[in-house]
Amino acid sequence: MTPTPPPTPPPAASPAPVPSAPVPAVAVPSDPASSVPASSVPASPVLVASDLDRTLIYSAAALQLAMPDAEAPRLLCVEVYGSKPLSYMTETAAGLLERLARTTVFVPTTTRTREQYGRVRLPGPAPRFAICANGGHLLVDGVSDPAWQARVAERLADECAPLAEVRAHLLSAADPAWLLKERIAEDLFVYLVVDRALLPEGWVKELSAWAGGRGWTVSLQGRKIYAVPRPLTKSAAMREVARRTGTELTFAAGDSLLDADLLLAADRAWRPGHGELAETGWSAPHVDVLQETGVAAGEEILRRLGRAAADRGDARGTAQSAVRDPDRDAAA
Repeated sequence: MTPTPPPTPPPAASPAPVPSAPVPAVAVPSDPASSVPASSVPASPVLVASDLDRTLIYSAAALQLAMPDAEAPRLLCVEVYGSKPLSYMTETAAGLLERLARTTVFVPTTTRTREQYGRVRLPGPAPRFAICANGGHLLVDGVSDPAWQARVAERLADECAPLAEVRAHLLSAADPAWLLKERIAEDLFVYLVVDRALLPEGWVKELSAWAGGRGWTVSLQGRKIYAVPRPLTKSAAMREVARRTGTELTFAAGDSLLDADLLLAADRAWRPGHGELAETGWSAPHVDVLQETGVAAGEEILRRLGRAAADRGDARGTAQSAVRDPDRDAAA
C-alpha cells in the first residue's frame, strides 16, 4: 500500500526573506581587476585584437626596467620554454587583462606559430578566438578553422611568390657569420635569427626591396628577421572574427611593422613607445602613441584598452574617421 504523502507545510513556516540584504548573483573577490561577472558583457561587445610579444608580454631582455630594483614592479611569468621562464607581464597588467577578457571579445593576435602560442598562459578566461601565424591560422576554441586555412592558401597561391623561392634567397644572401638560425613557420613564412651586432647596416632594407617585388613583407623584430607574404595579415583575420561575433567596434594594439595593417584596420589603436613602428615614427590619426616603453607600456596599453572599452560612447565618438583603402578592404 502506497503511503499517503505528508501535507505540505504552510508558507508561514518558511523563513521570511530579508529584502534589505539580498544575496548577490556573483560573489566579488578581493581583487576588483579580476571580478567582472559574465552578465556585464554587452550584447555586442568591443573586439580587442592585440599583438603579444613586446606589446602585452615581454622577455627578460625586453622588460626595460629602468627604475631602482626596489621600485621594480612585481612580474607574472606567462610563458615557460625549455623548463625556464621566458615571458612576463606586470601583476597589475595581469589584472587589467583578466578584466578586459571578461568584458570584451579579446583576441590574442600574433605572428607566433600555434605551438609557440600554446606555451603562453594569459590571465583570465581562455579566448574563444586567437589569431596565429600572422593571420594564417584562426583558432576557434583552440582549433584552427579549416575554412579560413583554405582561404589563406588560395590568396597566397594567387598573389605572391612561393615560400621556397623566398627561403632560398634568404639563405643565399645571409652570412653564416651573423646567421644563427633559420626557421619555416607553419609552411607559411620564414624567419631568421641573427646576431644584431654583426648584421650589416642596410641588409634588411635591401631584402625588403627584393621581397616587395614578389609580394612579401620584411620585418626586423629583436633578433628575428621575418619574411611574410603580403596577403598574410592580422587585419584580415581580425575582420573575420568581427564578422563572426557581430562586433561593431574594434580596438587593436601592436609594436611592429607586421602590426601596422592591424592598427589601421581597427577603429582605435595603441602602440608602445618602443619597437619597429616607434623607430620609424609610424603613426595614424586614430592610433594613440604611448610614451611608455618595455613592460610598463604593456600595462599602460591594457589600462587604456580597458578604459576605452568601458566607455563605448566616447570610443565611437573618437573612432577612425578617415576613409580606408577600399582595395585593401576588398582584398581582406
